Amino acid sequence: MKNPITHQTALLFTCSLLFIACSTSTNSRTEFAGASDAIPIGIAFAQTSNVALLGQEGTDGVKIAQKYFNDKGGINGKPIKLIFQDTGGDEVGAINAFQTLINQSKVVGIIGPTLSQQAFSTDPIAERHQVPVIGASNTAKGIPEIGDYVARVSSSVTVVAPYAVKAALKQNPQIKKVAVFYAQNDAFNKSETEIFQKTVKDLNLNLVTVQKFQTTDTDFQTQASNAINSKADLAIISGLAVDGGNLVKQLRELGYKGIIIGGNGFNTSHIFSVCRALCDGVIIAQAYSPEYPNAINKAFRQAYMAQYHREPPQVSAQAFAALQVYVEALQSLDKKSKINKLTLPQLRTELNQELLKGKYQTPLGEIAFTPVGDVIQKEFYVARLKMAADGINGKFSYQ
Repeated sequence: MKNPITHQTALLFTCSLLFIACSTSTNSRTEFAGASDAIPIGIAFAQTSNVALLGQEGTDGVKIAQKYFNDKGGINGKPIKLIFQDTGGDEVGAINAFQTLINQSKVVGIIGPTLSQQAFSTDPIAERHQVPVIGASNTAKGIPEIGDYVARVSSSVTVVAPYAVKAALKQNPQIKKVAVFYAQNDAFNKSETEIFQKTVKDLNLNLVTVQKFQTTDTDFQTQASNAINSKADLAIISGLAVDGGNLVKQLRELGYKGIIIGGNGFNTSHIFSVCRALCDGVIIAQAYSPEYPNAINKAFRQAYMAQYHREPPQVSAQAFAALQVYVEALQSLDKKSKINKLTLPQLRTELNQELLKGKYQTPLGEIAFTPVGDVIQKEFYVARLKMAADGINGKFSYQ
């Protein structure tokens, strides 16, 4: 006679194995969202430090995009959930933000970081973990080449910067001498100034002085005086909003009368509060215009103005576009292979492949990606800062 205890034990052991196997399989498949209906996308923007103004504009853009696309049904009925991490203004903060989003929040992809300087440290982490990352404000040379999982919707400074110099020459064909300023502690600004300086030389202009500063500086008297003493007709500044705006202010206060070009760091409405009335006339090349006439830009502009009572800046539009790329790529992928059936690693990999294939009608116009993940964009603009009579409020006036 067989022992009934043995049968019971064997049965329990078999059931336990089946339970463990089923649990493991289920957890593996749904790891990216569990039982939740929301699809998590990480947002790694600066919320603190001297970069917070730029980071806030990115945050504004993705929040508007989240509402816009969730109101339209999200990912075939599943809403997007944004998970924010503060990158601060340095590489350490950005690295911590990426690691938290990847390892703890289990996001399917990341938008960020705020600065190119940070991207050179964070994007290799995303690449190692095979997590898609889309830069919304990273324009330095070499960002997409970091890895297969790295893309950006922010056009390279190589493409955008020359437009501003050509606009300055159109305004004053007599320009001969050029003074260049750049923030030497920031990778993007170091990259941008190289393009500006090459453009100056290619146009047969005389580069009379190159002045360096830090993004944390507030006193630019020495650099401004050197430029004025060089008799420059044109000043070109590669800096961020606060340091760049203060440099503009001090140049004008010391009597500089020539044309000023601001680099991509000036592409924020927060510049107005820094140099105020003295911002007037600064030339900036841009990858976005609020006046672009497609339907999604009209919707984005209307939503932004309703919430913030001013025209949307470039970084907000680029952040919107970055989330749009994720949404439309996820929608497309879900129709091919249901994303809730994929493991998190599978979803991240297939999402990365899918987003690089698409063409997207965004507030920036139509965009697509090169095989290495760099944005392909057709429309570019030149704006001048136009300040109101009160010297406080301003706008980008497009040519």
